[in-house]
Amino acid sequence: MATDAQILTLVQWLSPAYPVGAFAYSHGLEWAVQEGAVTDAASLRDWLADLLDHGAGRSDAILLAAAYNAADTAALAQIDATARAFQPSAERLLETTAQGAAFAQITAAIWPADLPGFTYPVALGRAARLHDLPLVLTARMYLHAFTSNLVSAGIRLIPIGQTEGQTVLSALTPLCAEVAEAATALTLDDLASTAFLADIASMNHETQYSRLFRT
Repeated sequence: MATDAQILTLVQWLSPAYPVGAFAYSHGLEWAVQEGAVTDAASLRDWLADLLDHGAGRSDAILLAAAYNAADTAALAQIDATARAFQPSAERLLETTAQGAAFAQITAAIWPADLPGFTYPVALGRAARLHDLPLVLTARMYLHAFTSNLVSAGIRLIPIGQTEGQTVLSALTPLCAEVAEAATALTLDDLASTAFLADIASMNHETQYSRLFRT
């Protein structure tokens, strides 16, 4: 069972106040809203559920677990290279590398450890292992933070109200736990993504005329 100290460390790492710049990224959602693929709370919930179950949510949890279980630095480097190669667009690569570098820098400064600027899930998985934090809890909280950030983006973009946004997040919380538990039992051989419209959204967002977000 996780201790209070472990839980609070993860709460701090995955808080919106932790300076990884997550607020600047919409993961392609900005284009989806512009094109009418996401228009209200219900379609936002469906979009995010697909991301968690079939897209970046599941794959990030697998990568996080692989980094957590990595035997040595060579294995970590290979996992990070896989994470980079798995990104479907330049913007998604920017999203995971920029957040990962920021996370590694601030975390290593506060909790001294050898933590290179890996992609975000790899950096988080490695940090959790270095500080003896529970793997499944780390993955659950990572996916909840990922979802929370995109709900916040949806509130601003669609727009929807704060109550509707929190209702969406509450509805998706059980799925965050379910995906985390399943994905952390898998290996890199199980990496796959079928959230194709989200990938296309991130590609199209690169040339979107007017943008609030970096992705």
